[in-house]
Amino acid sequence: MGKKLFLAVLLAFVGCKGVSQEDNKSVKKEKVFPVTKTDAEWRAELTEMEYYVLRKAATESPFTSELLENKEKGTYVCAGCSTPLFRSENKYRSGTGWPSFDREIEGNVAYDVDYKIGYKRTEEHCATCGGHLGHVFNDGPKRTTGERHCINGVALDFVPDEK
Repeated sequence: MGKKLFLAVLLAFVGCKGVSQEDNKSVKKEKVFPVTKTDAEWRAELTEMEYYVLRKAATESPFTSELLENKEKGTYVCAGCSTPLFRSENKYRSGTGWPSFDREIEGNVAYDVDYKIGYKRTEEHCATCGGHLGHVFNDGPKRTTGERHCINGVALDFVPDEK
C-alpha cells in the first residue's frame, strides 16, 4: 500500500504542470471593426500623414494641425471613415498643440490602454474603422468633464454645421 501511495504521489507530482513555467504572454487579438480595409486600400485612400497616424498610431507634430485654431461650429469626423467623433462646442484650447475636446460623441470612440512611452495611457480609436486618434487624459476642464481628449488633427476632418 505504501509503495502504491508513494508511486501515485510521485506520478501526480511529476505530471503536474507548474504555473511558474507557463508563458503568460497572451496573444493580442486583432479587433474587427465595421469598416475594415487592407493595408493597401488604406494607403491608397489616405494621405501619407493620415496613414501613419490613423493606421500606425503615429503622432503629428504639435501646433501643425490646420484644425487647431478652427472656431467654426460643426462636427469633427474620422479622416478614415467619416464617423462623427467630436462636436465643436466641446473643443477647447488646451495649450498642448493638438486639438482638444472635453468629451467625445458617445459610442463613436473606442478606448484601449497603451504603454508605448513607458507608462499607462488611454488610447482613443475610431469605433468604426479602428483608426488611432490620440489619447485621453484627466487634466481637462474641471467645470465640465475634467477630460482632455488630445487628438491628432490629421486624424480628423471638419464638417461645418449648415447655416
